[in-house]
Amino acid sequence: MKLIIIGYGAVSSAVLPLLINELRDEIKSLKIIAPSVNDKETKEQGLRVTWAHQKLTKYNYRSVLKELDDETFLINLSVDVSSLDLIALCHENNAMYLDTCIEPWAGHYTDPSIPPANRTNYSLRESMLALKRALHNGPTAIIAHGANPGLVSHFAKQALLNISQDLHPSSNASPITRQDWARLAWQLNIKTIHVAEHDTQVADKSKNPGEFLNTWSVDGFIGEGCQPSELGWGTHEQHLPDDGHFHTTSESKSINLNRPGASVRVKTWTPAYGPCLGLLITHNEALSLSEYLTYKDDRGLIYRPTVHYAYHPCNDAILSIHELSGNLWQPQPRKRVLRGDEIVYGSDYLGVLLMGHEKNAYWYGSVLENSTAQRLNPQSSATTLQVAAGVLAGVKWAIANPKQGLVEAEEIDFRLVLEVAQRYLGDMVGAYTDWTPFSKSKALFPNERAGAGVDEDWQFANFLE
Repeated sequence: MKLIIIGYGAVSSAVLPLLINELRDEIKSLKIIAPSVNDKETKEQGLRVTWAHQKLTKYNYRSVLKELDDETFLINLSVDVSSLDLIALCHENNAMYLDTCIEPWAGHYTDPSIPPANRTNYSLRESMLALKRALHNGPTAIIAHGANPGLVSHFAKQALLNISQDLHPSSNASPITRQDWARLAWQLNIKTIHVAEHDTQVADKSKNPGEFLNTWSVDGFIGEGCQPSELGWGTHEQHLPDDGHFHTTSESKSINLNRPGASVRVKTWTPAYGPCLGLLITHNEALSLSEYLTYKDDRGLIYRPTVHYAYHPCNDAILSIHELSGNLWQPQPRKRVLRGDEIVYGSDYLGVLLMGHEKNAYWYGSVLENSTAQRLNPQSSATTLQVAAGVLAGVKWAIANPKQGLVEAEEIDFRLVLEVAQRYLGDMVGAYTDWTPFSKSKALFPNERAGAGVDEDWQFANFLE
């Protein structure tokens, strides 16, 4: 296998040692293409690596990637490089492909001439699904498979099984098809799923004014944070937000809010410190997981959960977002992505919070301390190692299933993925909680609810801060 990695930021540097360590015997050559590396050849753990100083654009990507063939696996870990164009090129050359999100070419997210609805992940995903239908079968191309999107969809499946087993020990639920999983979520009465993440990592040097500090890509975070906030829209929802819009008039499966995701705060819960406020950043899994768990029968649409990201980044990143917003979303002049050895302490709590079932709410996911991540892979932080684990697991699944065409996380074997990834995820934690959006505020603000006559804690309007 000839391995080509596009981009060399914090995630790529965390992925590289894992790929070499676990796939050494299968890699014939390894090339890294990025604008910030020098042309050179080195050896990494005994494997020769070629580094190419190249910035991919819509004008040169074909010539730069002219070596693609049926022995190539292209891993796209960059920003501002069109996923759809790379997938089509890989398909033409029978090469396999994986990325961690659906990316457009540079400038798409912040171009004021493009209507907000066309800058959403919904629009990007619909274009990807259209490409999937056009290409039919072919080399495997895994879309949006890092930590989130990616691993969290597999966490959700495991969480559904855990809840089912706890509520009905004799049921032995064993869903196989997409509708099996949707039926299980419906039967458990899952109303809302948060991808609930709380990053508690603390740097040895705190953020300075005019600086954006983060535990993973700054450009990636700013890009997605400036996109309109969006979410999969559940069948139980009764109150569309004032600035909420359905993506299409024919279907009510997802909505976007006419404001940047990094400005939308929602109430959520993780095992880190319990209740917290997360940012409703747009993510592919909010759309793909909600759609995957949509249950239909002969009567038509029966059930769909509301799904969205609720992200509490590290405290210095929160300050960075506050400063970014105050500067009318114009990026700070300086950017700093923390290396693992620059983090004094803290963990990344990355999981899914399933709400509405008989036991109220259940969080399941990875609790990875930075010190553990450093021990497992000195090139990573807790955050980047979680992403790297998702990339590695996706690559391994693709190698074992090389002719599956375009697939999303929900379509691949969650057991295989978790078996591979868990070695790098620290503690896998499942925790029930009696928390709701009004657990502590009902006594103080008894009328603080989504609307008159609504006694439903899980309405989206109740989560908005």
